[in-house]
Order: sequence, then structure tokens, then C-alpha cells
Amino acid sequence: MPHADTGMRARLPDLSGYAVRHDGLRLYYEVFGSGPKTLVLMPCSPISHSRMWKGQVPHLARHFRVVTYDGLGNGFSDHPEPSAGWPANSRLDDCVSVMDATDTASAILVGECSDGVWPAIQLAVSNPVRVLGIVAIAPGVPKLTPPLPYRAAALAKYEDELPEYEGWFKYNRHYIERDFAGFLEFWFAEMFPEPHSTKQIEDTVAYGLDGRMETYQLDADAPMEETAEEIARVCSEVRCPVLVIQGDDDHCQPFDRGVRTADLTHAGFVVLPGSGHIPLARRPVKVNELISEFAGDGVVSWPVVRGRRRGKRALLVSSPIGLGHAWRDVAIARELRRQVPDLEVEWLAQPPLTTLLTAAGEKVHPASKELAAESAHVDREAREHELHAFQMIRRMDEILCANFMVFRDVVKQEHFDAWIADEGWEIDHFLHEEPDLKTSPYVWMADFCGFLPMPSGGEREEFLVSDYNAEMIEHVDGHPGIRDLSIFIGDPADIVPRDFGHGLPSIREWTESRFKFSGYVLPFDPASLRDRLALRVELGYHPDATLIVASVGGSAVGLHLLRRIAQAFGILRRSMPDAELLMVCGPRIDPSEFGGLPGVQAVGYVHDLYRTLACCDLAVVQGGLSTTMELVANRRPFIYVPLRNHFEQNFHVAHRLRRYGAPAPTDYDAATPSKLAEQMAERLHARVRYAPVEAGGAERAARFIAPLLMRD
Repeated sequence: MPHADTGMRARLPDLSGYAVRHDGLRLYYEVFGSGPKTLVLMPCSPISHSRMWKGQVPHLARHFRVVTYDGLGNGFSDHPEPSAGWPANSRLDDCVSVMDATDTASAILVGECSDGVWPAIQLAVSNPVRVLGIVAIAPGVPKLTPPLPYRAAALAKYEDELPEYEGWFKYNRHYIERDFAGFLEFWFAEMFPEPHSTKQIEDTVAYGLDGRMETYQLDADAPMEETAEEIARVCSEVRCPVLVIQGDDDHCQPFDRGVRTADLTHAGFVVLPGSGHIPLARRPVKVNELISEFAGDGVVSWPVVRGRRRGKRALLVSSPIGLGHAWRDVAIARELRRQVPDLEVEWLAQPPLTTLLTAAGEKVHPASKELAAESAHVDREAREHELHAFQMIRRMDEILCANFMVFRDVVKQEHFDAWIADEGWEIDHFLHEEPDLKTSPYVWMADFCGFLPMPSGGEREEFLVSDYNAEMIEHVDGHPGIRDLSIFIGDPADIVPRDFGHGLPSIREWTESRFKFSGYVLPFDPASLRDRLALRVELGYHPDATLIVASVGGSAVGLHLLRRIAQAFGILRRSMPDAELLMVCGPRIDPSEFGGLPGVQAVGYVHDLYRTLACCDLAVVQGGLSTTMELVANRRPFIYVPLRNHFEQNFHVAHRLRRYGAPAPTDYDAATPSKLAEQMAERLHARVRYAPVEAGGAERAARFIAPLLMRD
């Protein structure tokens, strides 16, 4: 059975295959990286599989060789036959089989709960040359201490038919057989007692459903033959280094069991306050750091700046979801260099932003090559002119965690006088989750505040969005020292007049009290682009032809809109034979699809697109903020077609454009080629009456940031 979360992975395995046990059952494994030490990440089978470690693999694989595998009964591994019963010593034998199949002579074993920790201890004692160390997370080593009282009460009734199954009494054979999904939802809600754990619960329920109820019951029925005294004796014979990581709000394993495991194995003991049973998913950054430190991480795969420069250094992280972020950040960086002598700005960025930054003469940090591709994730999430932006970001958690760890490695190895994140969601989230990691002044920038639910998502999406916003509010208000400065790219009136969710504050009031406002940031002076005829001549466009420009941004989601624009242009050209259409396909759409169409020129990436937009007669674009605001600033007629289910384009951007007097958005479903052609003809002859876009946004943003860089 395949893994449930088949979405975009932050890192693919370098090698995968099957280990075959002595009884012929196969175990699916994956190998990542090629570091000098190997880490084997043990599965928690059969209630989950190796994707449980998705928050660890990308980071650890940049420093170590990492082996993961699906335990029996889940993921891509085989299921035991019910008639044969659960194989004795299966988890110990599984680990040895996978180590042999992957040519792993010895490794550090990383395990969670009893399924991962107890076999690691057994192997360390029975074959010590193969185990270099053990990281034991929430160690459920059986029988070392009594179970938690509520688990003991449920276990006493496990075989009984009950009149009702509430709370921990859902941990019952009959309830599990009747409603395995309901049991998993209960179980993992208990495993994640931390607030705002909706995504982690969804993931782990899906992992459980990748297995079978019958296999889970088979494992639960397997007898534990060792006595408490025998288990304690085995633990005391461990001679390799051990680290125990224990949350103090673990609803699965008693805290004392972690303490006793640490005492018997002479382990280091780390307590995670407020954490539940699965901190590898709920606090992945902290767990990554603890594993790396224990394993002796010291690998850096890029040139490191040693010592202090005479001038200042800033590290800028700009979201790759939309090229407009980079253009405004380039404008701010240039202003910062003007205001702060000898300032060096380095960018932690990924394609397609790196293309723009290189052409703009900016310095891209060499660690950028380690970043997981957010734009590829966006493309995978997209449908026909549709990108569910909230769910897309929510499902990008693995990639965001991986990219934060790249950021963490950079700032751990090198000193910067300020960190600047323009909608760098991973930077802001994990710095607030792990406040101790902040070692430099930190600036947050954004052009909107607050996720908003789309009507199509119903009550569930309203709840999820509200929960997401509540976590952000708790982060910022609970740790006011993390953000030294928050800048809103716009004015207070640009903020939507809504609240963050049921029972949560007004977005506008909350933002006004916590942000500085730069006004909109343009990467150009509109006054310098007023001579449209001169611009056309300079750029090589016919000075007298009717020039229409179609642009859809930096992802591939705009392909369908481009196709529709091309069809509409074909209709329009019947009455306007001199019209020309420039189709700017961006870096991820092949322009050759539109080759040979009469009057159409299709190109890929255009470095200074705002100059072309400034001299067009009409633009037809998506609903992204940067392109539409550039058209407003240059007073050009345009049609904008927001992506379906994209909350930012449909709510935040549309609200701001209305404030400037721009036309209402065009609905994609209603914009048939003939209707779009009619609208293009109307807009070509319409006068624009936009409110002016105030200049100086980049200078103001830089003026806010500069004092942080001047600190000693």
C-alpha cells in the first residue's frame, strides 16, 4: 500500500529498495545522503511508516547518510499473514535486515516510543559493534514503569464490549475493528496535545490508514515475553552513548519511563516543556538540532565567511512564490546599501528568484543550492487556473521545515547583522517556535496579514484558517522580542476589514498596532516611464501597433489563462488586425506552445517586465499584487483574473486594487474566449482613473531597517 502523503517531498531518496527478512517478508527502505556517519531512523510500525521522519530527513541527509524504512504492515513493506501471528523479535530483525541490505556496518539508531527505542537497545546489547549510539525519543521501553492510569484503565477493558466508547476507552479491540479511522483520530489527537497540531494529526492519521486494521491488531496481540527485570537488565548493559528526548506532556508514555530509561542506559536527558509524544513532528527543528549535536554534526557544504568584515552583513530571505517579492526586496536592498555604508546583502533564495537576482547584480548565498523547491510544490498543487493558496502553504510544511534548517545552518556558521524575511513563512514560524535560535536582529515583511478561508472550503477550512491565524497571533504576542521590526508593504487602508477568525481580533487593528507601514514598494520611478513611445522604440515594439501584454507570474499555474488569452486575442484581431500580443510565459511555461499564432510573440522570463507593461495599451494578467500595482502606478488599463481559491488574490489584492480605483476582478469561469475578447476591446478604449501610488516605499522600508544594522 503506498504512502498516503504523496505530495511534494523536500528531498527524494538517493537509493531505495527492499530488504528481505529470513521469513521472506520484504521491508521497503530509502537511503539519503552520503555523510561519514549513518543514521537509521526506526519506524513506528504498523501505525505509521517512514514518512513520520519527513521533518528530519532533508536536514540530516545534508550532514549524514540516512536510512529510513517502513516497518512490517505499513507503507510499502509487506504485511504478515494473520494466521502466522506477529513475527517474534520482528523489529530487531527488521533493523538488522535493512542495515545488511544497505551495507550499513554500524549506525546511530534513532527511535521513537517502544517500537523504535526498545529494538535499538536490544541491538546495542546483542551486537554492540553495529550501534554507535541511540537517540531515544519518548522511549516507551515496555514494563520499566506502570502505564499511565487512563491507559491502564482502558487496557483492563480492551477485550470487553462496552456500551459506549469515549476517551481512552476507544483503545478497545471492538471499537478499533468497527471504526479504525475514528480510533486513529482519537489516538493521534492524544499524541499531539500541543495546540495548533491539526496538520500533524492529519498526517499521522493518514499514515495509520496506510496500514490495515487487521495488521495493527495482530501487532497489539503479540505477547511481550520478557519480564520487567529482564528488560531493565538489558537496558543496563547498553555501552554506547544514548540521548533520551522526552516531552513533559506525553499522553502515551509516562514521564518516569523516560527518566528510568535514561538512568539505566546512562543517557543524556533532554526535557521538552509542553511537548507531547511525537516531538519529531511537532518540534522538528529542536529534534533535528538534538540529533545533529548528538551525532557530531560538523559538515558545511558551502564556503563560509570567517571573521568579521569591516562593513555590515544582512541575510535576506524572499519568498519564491511570485517574482514581485524579489523586485521590491531588490529595491529595499539598494536603498539599504545607500543608507548603510559598506553593507553587504546576501540572499538565501531559489529559482526562479535566483534568475532575477543574478540579472540584478545581487549576491546569492551559496547555501541557496540546498533549498527545497517551493515553486515545484506550487506547480504540483495547481489545477486549471486554480491554486488553493492556504492549503498549498499548509501542505508545504515538509519543504518549509527543510528550508528553515538550511537557514539555521547558515546563521549558525556565519554572522549577519540582521535577518530580513519577506513572507519567509518558515523563518517566522520556526523562530517563534524555537525562540532560543534567534541570535541577530530580525525583520519581518509582508504585503498582507491574515489567512482567509475560501467559501468552497466550508466550516472545516474556516476552522483551520482560524487556528492557523491564532497560532501566528500567539507567536507574535507571546514572543514580542522575536520580530525586532514588522513592516507592512502598504498602508493601513490596504488591510482587509475582516477579523482573523471567530473570536479573534480585527486584522486591521491588530496589524496597525504591531507593524510599521512603508507604503507600496515599487522597483522603479513611474515618472521615468511616462514616455511610452520612447520605451517602445527602446524595447523593440512597433510604435503604432496596439500592444497587449499577457503575463501570469513565475509559476506554471498560469498556462490555462495564457491559452484562453490567446484564443480571445484571435477573436479580437478580426476587428483589430494591427493588434499585437506579447505573451510573457515566465520561467516555468514553455513559450513554444504559442509559436506561430498570428500577431503573437511568446517569450519566457523578462527581466524588467514593468518597463514593457508601462508602454502597453492593455495588460491581461493574473491577480498577483506586484504586477497589478505596477500597472496602477503606470496608469495602464488592465484585466486581472484571480486564481480560483487563492485567498490572497481574491480578497487581499482585490481589496487593495479597489482602493486605488482599479477595475473589478474578472472571474475565470465567466471569461470565455469570446467574453474575454469583448472585455479586452472595452478596456482598450477605457480611460483609467486610478489613485496615485505614493513614491518612496523602498526608502521608507530601508529607513526602518537601517538602525538595526547599525547596532554594535
